Amino acid sequence: MSLIDMPDSLGRDIRALRKSRKLTLSELAEKLGRSVGWMSQVERDLSEPSMSEIKDLARAFDVPVQTLYGHAPARAGEEGRIVRANARRPVGHRADGLSEDLLSPDLTDDFEVVHSTFAPLARRDEPLSRPTQEVGYIISGALDLTVGGTTHRLNPGDSFRIRGEPFSWANPNTTPCIAIWVIAPPVY
Repeated sequence: MSLIDMPDSLGRDIRALRKSRKLTLSELAEKLGRSVGWMSQVERDLSEPSMSEIKDLARAFDVPVQTLYGHAPARAGEEGRIVRANARRPVGHRADGLSEDLLSPDLTDDFEVVHSTFAPLARRDEPLSRPTQEVGYIISGALDLTVGGTTHRLNPGDSFRIRGEPFSWANPNTTPCIAIWVIAPPVY
């Protein structure tokens, strides 16, 4: 597969994103101005969406286009199992100084693993709440994580859990903070 080809898991990834947002096939099709039949065929990999349709899907899910398309392909025999460092899919909004890459091979599991890089002095002040359970591990740097109104300073080797509670974060340092997050169910 070249960079212009669609990933093998595209239909399954679209289905996982739709379900994580609690959208029915009909609701998503209506949002896109497409038929339910077309949407069903895309999710079952019977129809390949055009680039403009991929962009529409990314907008509907509020994810970067690269989450669905444009990342480096897996090596032969590694599809669905191995994600090489140069083949990670960007996920999230890349706002507030946070960049995230999917470490999971696709979005079809009961959870997703994300590599998060918090830029120096980056912060998210407005609490985020999502219907997930999340566990994280700080690899390097420091992160001030506020969960349920209480702020915790996390350093390398520290881990945390969030169970659907409102949370916000700040990198208090002038160096990046690197963390690994496991999120269930997948939200990206």
